[in-house]
Amino acid sequence: MNRGADPLDAAVRGTVFTVPAELERFRRDASHLEGTPRAAVQPLDVDDVVSLVRWARRTRTPLVPRGGGTSLDGESVPIDGAVVVDFSPWRSVIEVSPNELWARVDPGVVNWDLQETLRPAGLFFPPNPGSWTTSTIGGNVGTNASGPRSFRYGPTRAWIRSVEGVLGTGEIAQFGSRVAKRSVGPDLLHLIVGSEGTLALITEVTVRLAPRPAVRTGLVFPLGPEVSLGAVAGRLTGAAETGLTSVEFLDRGSAAALHDSGRADWPSDSALLLLEIEAGTPDEAAARRTRVLSELRSVGVTSAPIVYDNADRLWTLRGESGVVLDEEMGIRVREDVGVPLGEIDAMIRRFEEIGRAAGAKLYLFGHLGEGSLHPNYVVEPGTEKAERIRAELLTAALDLGGTVSSEHGIGRVKTPYLSRELGEPAVGLLGTVKRWCDPDGILNPGKLYPGDLIGEGKAPSRSPSGSVDPGFREG
Repeated sequence: MNRGADPLDAAVRGTVFTVPAELERFRRDASHLEGTPRAAVQPLDVDDVVSLVRWARRTRTPLVPRGGGTSLDGESVPIDGAVVVDFSPWRSVIEVSPNELWARVDPGVVNWDLQETLRPAGLFFPPNPGSWTTSTIGGNVGTNASGPRSFRYGPTRAWIRSVEGVLGTGEIAQFGSRVAKRSVGPDLLHLIVGSEGTLALITEVTVRLAPRPAVRTGLVFPLGPEVSLGAVAGRLTGAAETGLTSVEFLDRGSAAALHDSGRADWPSDSALLLLEIEAGTPDEAAARRTRVLSELRSVGVTSAPIVYDNADRLWTLRGESGVVLDEEMGIRVREDVGVPLGEIDAMIRRFEEIGRAAGAKLYLFGHLGEGSLHPNYVVEPGTEKAERIRAELLTAALDLGGTVSSEHGIGRVKTPYLSRELGEPAVGLLGTVKRWCDPDGILNPGKLYPGDLIGEGKAPSRSPSGSVDPGFREG
């Protein structure tokens, strides 16, 4: 690639793509957004990433990191003229410590592949997003992804020991540590997890691991229309000795779509509650199942469950909900909000009201045990109607004390709502961190942060050497 006096292909040793047909796969992710990149690069190693970032600073070229391309809010969609940094070839599990329960991995390692690598050692990485067969660990870190097992284990953030990344200055930085705990000031690692590639290009991740349970059973319960989902979530959350790791929900339409596609052999005429129980022995599993059935009967769930002896099969199937709706409905408004458990029923009523008022069919699924809900409206994204639906449902979530994003991140789609949820002082603090890590604004611009947070006179800029620019004056 020869453009001007500072060509990209002379700056890096990795593969550079510039032909339009080659770039087509880098134009979009799992959202409805798309962009036109100037080029895409597959860097060879961390030194190559450093060289790439230094080139981007010199040429003022935006860099957009990409893993599996599964993000739903445009996190990995390039702005026009950007260079996509493709980490998908970085797939090595570098080191596993079974005794200390951690593993060092490349950012391009697919979540499912990591699970399979760890299986012989009797270990696993708990976060299992719906896209776990294709999403990468770097992408999971970038969006703080979750999944069904987050009911017990929490999101990705809870399972990251350390991250190596290259800042927008070209400096290699280490966040976190492989030690079990430390107290050396504020936890900078948590700033990187969920930062969507806007603070650093992730080049290595050390994840925490957990022992793999001997028994892991999936249960699927048909739900009658009279059942309060909020009551189910609250009851199961407060119950002891159940071994529950997952409390999931599929509405009738989503369950029927999976059934009719031939993927699922379950009822197509009712909503479904999906659970997972972990145990050390079959006897313990049976006792925990009895306990769960008792708790469910107390909130009106009396149907017999469909049993999945391999719970992983159930969650792979549950993760295909979006795929099936894509096949049947095409692109649509797909959202991700969270509310307190006591507000779940109220939030679902608002979803239904919004759909009726807009004349848009609603499909709903989500992580019921955490109040994390994914409403899907069959309407063309990006239209005035779609944006009105999104604004109404995000506002409703905030009004109920919830969040505009439980697990999918902010990306390009939700930047206007960040200040509404966090408040201006917190967003200003995030802007200061952004400008320090990325003084030229070259790392994934247009994502996460509302407006242009570079050059507003709120924080010192930094020279390529990393020193504070002496020409800065506080405004």
